[in-house]
Amino acid sequence: MTDWYEKSMRALQLAGKGERTQQAYTRSVRKLVEFFDKSPELISETELQDYFLHRRIVDEWSPNTMRICHAGIRFFFAHVLERDWRTFDYLGAQKEFRLPTVLSREEVRRVLSCVYTFHNRAYLSTAYACGLRLQEALYLEISDIDSDRMMLHVHRGKGSRDRFVPLPSKVLPMLRSYWKTHRHPRLLFPALGRNGKNAAKAQYPMAISSVQGAMKNAVREAGIHKKNVRIHTLRHSYATHLLEEGVNLRVIQRYLGHASIETTMIYLHLTQKGNEDASQLINALMEDLR
Repeated sequence: MTDWYEKSMRALQLAGKGERTQQAYTRSVRKLVEFFDKSPELISETELQDYFLHRRIVDEWSPNTMRICHAGIRFFFAHVLERDWRTFDYLGAQKEFRLPTVLSREEVRRVLSCVYTFHNRAYLSTAYACGLRLQEALYLEISDIDSDRMMLHVHRGKGSRDRFVPLPSKVLPMLRSYWKTHRHPRLLFPALGRNGKNAAKAQYPMAISSVQGAMKNAVREAGIHKKNVRIHTLRHSYATHLLEEGVNLRVIQRYLGHASIETTMIYLHLTQKGNEDASQLINALMEDLR
């Protein structure tokens, strides 16, 4: 590894950044280094400005990609190279407002019914039923299950925020049945190995590519034609379905592990609940008007 990479990772770890943030920030610096083909300490402020403009105007990077680019490079130059450049004071990327794809409850059932391997079906069912992120579900451990309270303890959430989420009664027997197929002493979803018989001794959970592939195949077989349906779509669907059933937005925020209620409020745009009888309510309120 190059010197800049080691310094970057060290600074990110000292700052307490999560693993995915470390990877994203370091990738941003790597792309900068590859672009100029020289060490980052030799890059001037003007060159850096040119780089940001090139990525935005020529390469047409999305606002979200530009924000990660800005954040990763700003962190490296400010905290590793200790550059006090004014450019970092006014960097900005236009905010995007994109509504996530959501499946109806019937569509979720159709997708899960098209998952034929037990390990993938147990994993995807748990991810949906508990509103988990992809890696949160993958890294679940046996000790995370509180069967007395029927709660699931999510230890490895985004931003290192622990939380408890309700464990639906139908999920627990499924997880118990699946565990009996591998009997790993710690992991709920251990890697199966090439022959499918090494799960009990696995050091890591199932591969991300494996569960993503299972989801993709199930969506296709279920005849779902909505765009960008992936594992995270199950989490969006979970939140929307809770909202449609009248669960308080603050409670949904807690179950999802969102730091801000603003993030959770996006689901208000994804449901029609409350709109159906709005006209009747408005008419009733305005009956006294002359």
